[in-house]
Amino acid sequence: MTHTAILLMGPTASGKTDLAISLCKRFPCDVISVDSALVYRGMDIGTAKPDPDTLARTPHRLIDIREPEESYSAGEFVRDAYREMDEIFAAGRIPLLVGGTMMYFRALTEGIAALPSADEAIRRAIDAEAAERGWPAMYEELEIVDPQAAQRIKPKDRQRIQRALEVYRSSGQPLSDWQRNSAPARNDIGYLKVGLNIEPRSLLHERIERRLDLMIAGGFVDEMKRLRERPGLVADCSAMRSVGYRQFWQYLEGDHSLEEARDRALFATRQLAKRQITWLRSETKVLLADPLEAGAIDVISSFLAQSL
Repeated sequence: MTHTAILLMGPTASGKTDLAISLCKRFPCDVISVDSALVYRGMDIGTAKPDPDTLARTPHRLIDIREPEESYSAGEFVRDAYREMDEIFAAGRIPLLVGGTMMYFRALTEGIAALPSADEAIRRAIDAEAAERGWPAMYEELEIVDPQAAQRIKPKDRQRIQRALEVYRSSGQPLSDWQRNSAPARNDIGYLKVGLNIEPRSLLHERIERRLDLMIAGGFVDEMKRLRERPGLVADCSAMRSVGYRQFWQYLEGDHSLEEARDRALFATRQLAKRQITWLRSETKVLLADPLEAGAIDVISSFLAQSL
């Protein structure tokens, strides 16, 4: 049996949340967030996270599921999203996946490769090193480059040691990361894709700037100060590499003035929007709509009603 889910995609500040709420009033939908920053607790203002009243009226799944010190991968998102979709399907409702993390959408619809293919040249080089240095030395190297894999692999398991080192040397990523991120696409779910695209681009840029200024006025700097007080949170954490958070962390470090941090965050957010639009235009079978045009919600609703 094939189920159908709705994907509502678009650049930052394009009005995805408001449109999702409107769609939930017209269709029996439950919202799943597709946003790599909204997963983190305590990151509310700088992510434009829906406020508590909005979330009470229209609950969003996959929001506030990680501490900002923790990592969250595309593979983990896919597994979490499938779990939430299955619950929604079981209740006889329609998953509405909403967000701007295009990599997550792509991973969901196309899957993530499990592991890089074998590289015979690297494998032979590892065997030659092992003949010279011994497999215990190769295992010690694995403990350095991929301690998680080393914990699962026995020191005398030459084949698995070789494969783990091969993956690391060929891709630059530990085997444990590949295994954590891998997630195959399911063929029992069909997707209706809706993309938001505001034209001309200058209108989107104005919305981005206005929202950033509202964030700053609404206490974004104080939010950053609270986050920086967390003992395990550092600038290199994935959460703090999010647009806006990186620039204002640097401001609190004394690297920039507040005005410069604001300008850098604005530039970075506009660049993010540009990348999101590029991803969106590469999608196939997607209805593109300008949410600022009169009747946009009716056009989108008609498209969905004909296909659901």
